[in-house]
Amino acid sequence: MALVNSWEKQGNFLFKYRGQFPVLLFVLAIPFLFFTSEISSEHQLVWNVVALSVSIIGFLVRFYTIGTTPKGTSGRNTKEQIADYLNSTGIYSMVRHPLYLGNYLIWIGIAIFAYNLYFVVIVSLLFWLYYEKIMFAEERFLEKKFGEQYLKWSEGIPAFIPSCTNYTKTIIPLSVKSILRREYAGILATVIGFAFMDVVRWFVHTDNLNITPLVKDVLIVTIVLVFVLRSLKHYTNILSEKDRS
Repeated sequence: MALVNSWEKQGNFLFKYRGQFPVLLFVLAIPFLFFTSEISSEHQLVWNVVALSVSIIGFLVRFYTIGTTPKGTSGRNTKEQIADYLNSTGIYSMVRHPLYLGNYLIWIGIAIFAYNLYFVVIVSLLFWLYYEKIMFAEERFLEKKFGEQYLKWSEGIPAFIPSCTNYTKTIIPLSVKSILRREYAGILATVIGFAFMDVVRWFVHTDNLNITPLVKDVLIVTIVLVFVLRSLKHYTNILSEKDRS
């Protein structure tokens, strides 16, 4: 099998199971948390602020992407690639893979919460190795479907690091409903990620399974909000919109 076809096949396989990447992050975090020395409360505050800020920026990237794209693109589909037409405005005029950029920032924020720079670097490398083939497969799919239109667009748009040089205003207005309908699961997974780090770190330093009160409160509030949003999505039409995924 030609290397290009092998990469495409591997990318499509990884695309189907990309939702499992956080599990790898959680498992990998355990030994790093055990071998990371306890630090002062002042330094913890700095790490925590940076970690939370990076993850929030990642969600803002995802929110803007999800909220300004139409039905048939940028979805949570796992079985196959989907693209009814080529996104080329808004955030897609700045970067070719904004959702994966958002994912990276979210999960690297959780990695920072481990207080270990080596872990941050390793997670970054693993993320790139995992998602590089997914991005390759997606671009092969788009090239086959849209041909010259895709090639012309992709030439001036970076794959992962945004550039404002060619920014074009989105033709789709931002939809808060789309964000609420589609992003609650990711928010819950992220909060669970931070809570997991907190519980393991507490166990490492105290030999007791516990959780910081603030993290516990945030987790409870998030679970309640997710339950409400999921119920609204599946049992009402409040969050439904025409021509939106």
